[in-house]
Amino acid sequence: MQDATQGRFITLEGGEGAGKSTAATFIRDWLRAQGRSVTLTREPGGSPLAEAIRNVVLGNWAEGMTAETEVLLMFAARAAHLSATIWPALARGEDVICDRFVDASWAYQGEGRGVPAERLVELETYVLKGFMPQLTLLFDLPPELGLARAKNRGDVNRFEAETMAFQERVRAAYLQRAFTAPERYAVIDASAPLADVQAAVVAVLEQRF
Repeated sequence: MQDATQGRFITLEGGEGAGKSTAATFIRDWLRAQGRSVTLTREPGGSPLAEAIRNVVLGNWAEGMTAETEVLLMFAARAAHLSATIWPALARGEDVICDRFVDASWAYQGEGRGVPAERLVELETYVLKGFMPQLTLLFDLPPELGLARAKNRGDVNRFEAETMAFQERVRAAYLQRAFTAPERYAVIDASAPLADVQAAVVAVLEQRF
């Protein structure tokens, strides 16, 4: 059991339209009801500099964006986010809930874009310095359902506009990472009704913490 005075780092992962943002708010409120101090954040973004990089990453540039450029921008934003937001909050004893983290780079830039694993290892080692979440909740659902939800929200970013084959690769990468690291991951059926999803999240939080 982790020291109750120590900040805990919880990340939420999943494809487009998986309901991570809704779940993040729910988890924040649930933890606060347990008497915890909580910082809610996201990637890319989470600090002024990282949010500026987010706008670049999600932009539709006439020249396009190579996989190399994308992955370097993602890790640059992550470095700023860690130093400005995540690590200081944990040092204050706060729990940090992050909508996406490094697993997203393995799924989107790795399997999705084809960035070699050895490059991702190098960047992860350089930026994270061995730091990883205590718990990663993977909100899993078929891509066609997630994309339909995302389109219903309105504006579609360039990741949501990707092909179904891309979305399938992302989902497969997430599930593979969850399979190989069950001590960190918990898979949530994001296609279930909201009340069932929230009940499953609470069950995981009570078990792990």
